[in-house]
Formats: sequence, structure tokens, C-alpha cells
Amino acid sequence: MFDAHALRAQFPLLQLAPELIYLDNAATTQKPLVVLDAERHFYETANANVHRGSYRLAVAATDAFEGARASVARFINAASSNEVVFTRGTTEAINLVAQSWGATYLQAGDEILLSTLEHHANIVPWQMLAARCGAIIKPVRLLDDGSLDIGHFHALLSDKTRLVGLAHISNAIGSELPVADLITAAHHVGAKVLIDGAQAAAHKIIDVQALNADFYVFSSHKAYGPTGVGALWARAEILSSMPPWQGGGEMIEHVSFENTRYAPAPARFEAGTPAIAQAIGFAAALDWLSAQDRPAIALHEKALRLQLEQGLSQIDGLRVIGSAAQKGPIVSIAFSDAHPYDVAQFLDARNIAVRVGNHCAQPLLSSLGLKGTLRASFASYNTSADVEALLAALSETLELLA
Repeated sequence: MFDAHALRAQFPLLQLAPELIYLDNAATTQKPLVVLDAERHFYETANANVHRGSYRLAVAATDAFEGARASVARFINAASSNEVVFTRGTTEAINLVAQSWGATYLQAGDEILLSTLEHHANIVPWQMLAARCGAIIKPVRLLDDGSLDIGHFHALLSDKTRLVGLAHISNAIGSELPVADLITAAHHVGAKVLIDGAQAAAHKIIDVQALNADFYVFSSHKAYGPTGVGALWARAEILSSMPPWQGGGEMIEHVSFENTRYAPAPARFEAGTPAIAQAIGFAAALDWLSAQDRPAIALHEKALRLQLEQGLSQIDGLRVIGSAAQKGPIVSIAFSDAHPYDVAQFLDARNIAVRVGNHCAQPLLSSLGLKGTLRASFASYNTSADVEALLAALSETLELLA
């Protein structure tokens, strides 16, 4: 049986602040000691730049960095580590695809389908591209329970659709999309598909070959790793067809003032010195996560969500936003007579950390007629006692604010 209490012992911050009830894991997770140790060990034993020096320290740094890339590839079952590009995170990965693949292959009149669930990072880069090339963005609406309107998706899909961008799991209301079926449908009309896995990587076993998407992106820090690094995966033939989007550093094969030849992927997309220590910490986090009983963690996180949703149904003055049949461990709450910021401040005074606002998903919140919600999001180290504390604090807070 999965033991969240035992797992908490591996997280220094949770040990130093045992009174903290941390429920903002959709924003960023806490880090296990093995991740902190991996970064420190690199700086203490192998710190040098990568892909530049022939001395032993530089070779060790390069080996560690490329080993990290291999770990990321294993975590998502990529066919090759050369299909993994290190980025600063999900946002940069989507911008890379938009500015490289999108700017090369999209033209006026082409259509981009995005779900209404998308956060800003999977909307704005496509808007910026569309403004330059004349492509048209079409949002796919939702059903009342917060799930994607599959009928509307198929109605919008056509031979004009060139790119479909979908969140694997909504960061704002937790809805999980049936991405495998949607990818298959998009491919039937010749569209490429980008899956934003920022909220999925820590909770679901990702197999990019089985999913058969064209691009899969996710961040390290939402999956127990350091900030400042993430990954773009794409099949080798797609990456090799994409031009660089930034210049400099080791993304070249040869440079003269007359012309430049670019390195093959993934190097051609990693201009400048990469986040070396962070990539090594990223790999340590994914290796650590892979060593856990992930099906048991998924069941544990689902049980916490269901416990919270059941408890919330007994409290007057609030409602859960989003009741899709398939959800990640995210619960979004709206209040009848209280502002979510006020509620969050009361919770913070009780050492309960939650997120409030539009969750960088203003189109979604607007479609629901809301300006903001309070969001509780779970990770493997949360416990049933965390849920009980949140429910008790919410009841007390709403009575005080009434």
C-alpha cells in the first residue's frame, strides 16, 4: 500500500516545515532530496561547460548532461534521446514549435485548433504566429461538466486544420482530455498535434510512441525537478525538418561570414549554454518518480481529489468547477459570497497554500462566467489529513466571511 507519510520524509522542505499544507502542486511541486543532491553533486564534482572542452572535467559534464537527456527520453519512452530538446519549460517549448515549425509550415488561411481549456502558454504563441502568417485560430468549446465537446472538435476539424494544440490535463479545472483519440482524428485530416503535458507528467505514465502525437512538451518543476528546464519531444523526422529558432553556441556545424550550417537536432535548438545542472536535476526527478509505484500514486492522488470533492459538497456557499469523468488531481472552487483571494488569505494564515486567480487560463474562466477560482492541487506527498485540514479551514473561513 502506498505510504504518503513515508514519502514526505524524502522532501526536505516538508520536513523543515511540518505544519505546511502545500496544495499548489499544479504550480510547482516540492523537490525530493535526491534532486537537490544531484544538482549539488554536479557542481561539486563535474562543473564545466558542455560540448566545448576536451579536458576531463568538460567531458564529465557533457556525459552527465547527455545522460540527463537519455533519462528524459526513457521517462516518456522516446525512440531516441535525440528526439528530446531541453528548453526552459513548457512555455518555451511551445514557443519553439510555433516559431520554428509553425513559421515554416503555416500560411494564411491555415487553421489552428485549440481547446478552451488551454492556458495562456498554449494560446499566445499561436496568436503571435497567426498575426504574422494569417493563420486562423479556432477554439473548441467545452461541455457543462468542463470536458471537451468532442462533437464540436470533430465539427471544426477539416483539411484546413494544420495544428491541434491540446492540454493533456487542464491546469485550471483538472479535466483530462482523451488525447489519444483526438490525435488519431487530427492525423486523419493531416494535422500535426502538440500535447501540453505540463500537468500530466507527474501523474500519468507518458508513452509518446503509443500516443503518436507530433509534439509533447512538459516542465521539470511540476514533476519534482528544478525550475528553469523542461523538454520538447518530437519525432526525429519532424525535428530534422524544423529550422533553428535561436542562433549561437553549439547549435552550429560550421560558421563563416558567407553562410552557416546548423547542427542536427537536438543541438540545433539549444543555442547558448544550456541549464546543465538543472537538466541533471530534472533527470534525477524523473528517475526518482519512475522508481515509485506510480499506479499506486495515481490512485492515492485520485482518492484525495474525491475526498475533497465529497467534503466540499457538504459546505454551503461554494461549488466545484469542473466535473469531467476523467480528471487530474486538481480541484477548482468558486464561492457564492466570498472572494477567492480573501479565502486564500485566511487559509494561508492556517498554513494552507493554495492558488487563486485565473490560473493563466482567462479564456477558460471567461467561458465559465468566472473571474477566478481557488485551486487545490495534489501531489504524491499529500495526505488525507491535508484534505481534512483544508475542509475544516474552508468551513471556518466562510463562516467568518459570511
